[in-house]
Amino acid sequence: MTDVTAPVGTTRPETPGKGVRRIRVPKKLRNLELVMLLFACALNAAAVVLVQFGALGYADQTVLFLGAGLSILVFGMHVALRFVASNADPFILPIASLLNGLGIAEIYRIDIANDLTGWESTAVRQVVWSAIAIVIAIAVVVVIRNHRVLQRYTYIAMLVAAVLLLLPMLPVVGQEIYGARVWIHIGEFSFQPGEVAKIALAVFFAGYLVSRRDSLSMVGRKFLGMRFPRARDLGPILVLWGVAMAIIIFQRDLGTALLYFGLFVVMLYVATGRASWVVLGVGLFLAGAIIASQVLPYVNDRFTNWLYPFKDPDNASYQLVQGLFGLANGGLIGTGLGQGRPDITPLAQSDYIIASLGEELGLAGLFAIFCLYMLFIARGFRISFAGQDDFGRLLGVGLSFTVALQCFIVIGGVTRVIPLTGLTTPFLAAGGSSLVANWIIVALLLRLSDTVRNQPRLVI
Repeated sequence: MTDVTAPVGTTRPETPGKGVRRIRVPKKLRNLELVMLLFACALNAAAVVLVQFGALGYADQTVLFLGAGLSILVFGMHVALRFVASNADPFILPIASLLNGLGIAEIYRIDIANDLTGWESTAVRQVVWSAIAIVIAIAVVVVIRNHRVLQRYTYIAMLVAAVLLLLPMLPVVGQEIYGARVWIHIGEFSFQPGEVAKIALAVFFAGYLVSRRDSLSMVGRKFLGMRFPRARDLGPILVLWGVAMAIIIFQRDLGTALLYFGLFVVMLYVATGRASWVVLGVGLFLAGAIIASQVLPYVNDRFTNWLYPFKDPDNASYQLVQGLFGLANGGLIGTGLGQGRPDITPLAQSDYIIASLGEELGLAGLFAIFCLYMLFIARGFRISFAGQDDFGRLLGVGLSFTVALQCFIVIGGVTRVIPLTGLTTPFLAAGGSSLVANWIIVALLLRLSDTVRNQPRLVI
């Protein structure tokens, strides 16, 4: 006998009968999301107030702008979800909103230290970029009603990613900042296209691996207990390895190269279930990184500063050492919002915002932030593996792992676990391109979760 079982949070089928039926999920999911959004917005407003009292000794109308501005935006997305994705995961939007708000509060604190006010302040620009990013996320949820539509555009996504990666190399629009050529600059507008390229690559990888999974997973020879692929099947991973090395050489961006290559290797492993792909991928990247460290002065300097940070603390390693001192100054519970000196560290509002938050919130505060990231990533993986179609599973894993790997690369660099790179911390760090890309990831995961929950499930 065939019957229907509802996923967690669903009601019984509306009408009795046999076979497969669509099950209506109650509005409890959106109500739960609303409660958590209220809590997240309250914490964000409290963070801004604490920054003002800690740094200025009083609170002013900036609280209304920074706190209420972000709150209105996220509640607007919540309303949109009630109409177009009522079954979407209730945790993803509140977590992203809380992280975004904490980032704005800490950026505002650094603006106070640097005497930046009004439209010149980074915090105001961050709110504006948050508005743009959330509006784009709402548009993505409204336009894309089923994630499977993206599979039709597998090779278009590849073309888009290639164009985005090449844009910074153009002589007119390309711009080099702090030694890395990863920006485009048109008038007063600057953007990092590589942030959006990671989403296009995730779509391309998911579509490509679904179509080539059998040849990549079932054919090959066994060696040391693992089945390794044939030489002709190594093409995709060798091409991506070449792209990663080209990014290191021409764009001087070690972090982005690691992000793209790691994304492909993990999605390849999920698609095939073969650990040999991971071994090959890690081996190729380590070999490339070692060769680059010996040949390219940029990469060699990164490794030297990582291994010997106090060899030249007043020059090449100044940022890394100041960040470590800031984290040490924070201790277990931190100095308190607005009462530290995060502005001493260069790029404290972007590359080193983790060190800034670590100084003022302490180890306990950083642990809470890391738990938010872990919950966000865990929900993404849960959504991925709950689906019944391979493309959705791979896409969800790719998007979630992108956030996970980017967090590891950034936080690992700041804490000296790995060499420092130039990536931004998702949702927290200042930067419009990063915000837009990560809010698009939020929208796609919400759409994916809504589609998954709408799928009928059978039990025999």
